Amino acid sequence: MVSVKHAVDRDAVTPPIDLLAEGMTQEERVAIERALMLAKESCADHVLGTGESVWTHALGCALIVSSLRLDVDTRIAALLFSTEEFAEDARDRIEADFGPPVVRLVTGVRKLDSLRLLTRTASVSAPDTRVQAETLRKMLLAMVEDIRVVLLCLASRTQTLRHYADEPDEQRQCEAREVMDIYAPLANRLGVWQLKWELEDLSFRFLEPETYRRIAKMLDERRSGREEFIQSAIERLHTELAAIGVRAEIQGRPKHIYSIYNKMRSKKIDFSKVYDVRALRVLVDEVRDCYTVLSIVHQIWQPIQNEYDDYISRPKGNNYQSLHTAVLAGDGRALEVQVRTHAMHHHAELGVAAHWRYKEGMGIGGSEYDDKIALLRNLLSWRDEVAGSKQWVEQFELASLGDTIYVLTPQGKVIDLPRGATPIDFAYRLHTDLGHRCRGVKIDGHLVPLNTGLKNGQTVEIVAAKEGGPSRDWLDSRQSYVASAQAKRKIRQYFGALDEAELLARGRTAVTREAQRDGHVHINIEALAARLGFKDAEALYIAAGRSELSARALQTAIREMGVAVGVSETKSDNKPEIIVNRARAGNTSGKVLIVGMGDLLTSLSRCCKPAPPDAIKGFVTLGRGVSIHRIDCSDFRHLAKQHPERVIVAEWGDRAYDKEKSAFPVDILVQAMDRQGLLRDISEVLLREKLNLTAVNTQSKRNVAHMRFTLEVDGIPKLQRALVQIRKVKGVLEARRG
Repeated sequence: MVSVKHAVDRDAVTPPIDLLAEGMTQEERVAIERALMLAKESCADHVLGTGESVWTHALGCALIVSSLRLDVDTRIAALLFSTEEFAEDARDRIEADFGPPVVRLVTGVRKLDSLRLLTRTASVSAPDTRVQAETLRKMLLAMVEDIRVVLLCLASRTQTLRHYADEPDEQRQCEAREVMDIYAPLANRLGVWQLKWELEDLSFRFLEPETYRRIAKMLDERRSGREEFIQSAIERLHTELAAIGVRAEIQGRPKHIYSIYNKMRSKKIDFSKVYDVRALRVLVDEVRDCYTVLSIVHQIWQPIQNEYDDYISRPKGNNYQSLHTAVLAGDGRALEVQVRTHAMHHHAELGVAAHWRYKEGMGIGGSEYDDKIALLRNLLSWRDEVAGSKQWVEQFELASLGDTIYVLTPQGKVIDLPRGATPIDFAYRLHTDLGHRCRGVKIDGHLVPLNTGLKNGQTVEIVAAKEGGPSRDWLDSRQSYVASAQAKRKIRQYFGALDEAELLARGRTAVTREAQRDGHVHINIEALAARLGFKDAEALYIAAGRSELSARALQTAIREMGVAVGVSETKSDNKPEIIVNRARAGNTSGKVLIVGMGDLLTSLSRCCKPAPPDAIKGFVTLGRGVSIHRIDCSDFRHLAKQHPERVIVAEWGDRAYDKEKSAFPVDILVQAMDRQGLLRDISEVLLREKLNLTAVNTQSKRNVAHMRFTLEVDGIPKLQRALVQIRKVKGVLEARRG
């Protein structure tokens, strides 16, 4: 296809009505004439921010739309979409004279035009520029109820670039970058080649003027000359094929300057190696005809050595099939010829081998978005036969990309969400923790309920608490708080982790209670779990917490495990024997005083790890001296009940309060929502509090981290301060002494 650029005389009194109404009925021609009068009346004295007359811009857009052979409503909308800004009653007049369909088109164009600041922002250099530009293209398509609005916007951008070509302005580079990033790829995907080529060439001319001029000079012939050559080559090849009875559809196009530049840059070749500056594409019915056409092409023109590719017998990775060859034409210049069947061409243009994906360096598609792009391209290809028909217009109105909505963060980043999404879906899409802490939302600056449905183009700002979690009400489908599967999954994971943590705590208490009942205070829990058929202690605790394991079964298993420390003491008839081991006693000598006795072997119990100023008592063991416990230790209370005669009074000695010489091991237990950097953040708290960390054990189950830290402390007050700080760490659910 060749683009057609109609000149617009700014002072013209009689607009080119024959061009605007080409292919229209007499009734439609009259409607276009009325639209021309209304546009001139409303906009003649106004100027756009680009410096172009509003009237000139409207007329130029309408001529472009007419060259695309679009329907009468689209042509009228091209003339009138700027009138609403300059005439108070324009909308009412448009609806009265031309009907609601034209009003919808005009409104759609104005709506997309309001995104100009956003699309220009996305055109600046940034790490995720390509991703944002891609999302914006989808957003532009999704925000319109009728895809013809996008074509009107493409026509408007083309007319603006034409204006800048005639009237250079410092704004044109910004406009060109926006077009190159957003609108030219849209024209490419929709197969609107006329506009795609012109948008790219004009943008390239403004962005890289020196390179543009250099390539234009190397072409050393005018575009019109190349177009004449292409037409001549088509006629000659068509005659030769008709002579041997081969039916073929032949298309030709001169390669535009930006495409030449892209090929030179991507393949790192010189201009002389670009053989498709002029090109033909031949479409036939059968595969065998492809090779017949190839032989005829090589008979007419001289083949260029090593410039033949057979992608029919050896398709590309995306199953693209075609024959490519380059030949020298009669004037000694290169001509590229592509030969394929109609089915191959349909697959290349609309299937997973789609030309737009290849040109934009994107992978194989298959998404619903790609399917709709294919549908829109089909609709556009039908316009030559059915343009203006009611069926074609209805299909265009139904082909909007409406299954996804696009909203903005306060920083202007575009976020895609499923239709029906709410602010909570938006918050979870940004970050899981932000979703958990979401407490309110502002849409376009106004506070609204959390179950408000989001719409295309809205700016959404989440109001979050410093800490906390989601509400269980969010999962109630009747209240419509959450629509996306992703957000629902994250909410369920949060409550699942909390439920498991609660079950673990409940089960641990139940197992410990049963073990202490018979004095088995040091029973091996892992061995007990294995005896009962559980894979580990945590599975045992969860089963006990859910009451899936009866107390009787637990007691039986504990008794079968054998005798623990407390039981061995119970069954012994020997009198307590206090053994003094000076070498071992050195650890606590002077730190703990046994009232009424001399220097005894003392040891700090591992079950409760006492440290000053904890209230303590001693328990005389068999063969291990005096074990020092906190008086609130559950193990100690059980032993004291069984053997009250072994309990002795103990207190901390002076050395226990000597911070330079005393350090006591203490356990702390932390439960937190698991995340990257959690252990680091807690360790930093301990470092700030100057606590020596000697051991750490951590496990993560269902997104909850269960952590045990062993510290050396010289006093409980410092430990309590550390626990307060740990509870403030992001995600921490509980922090306590073990």
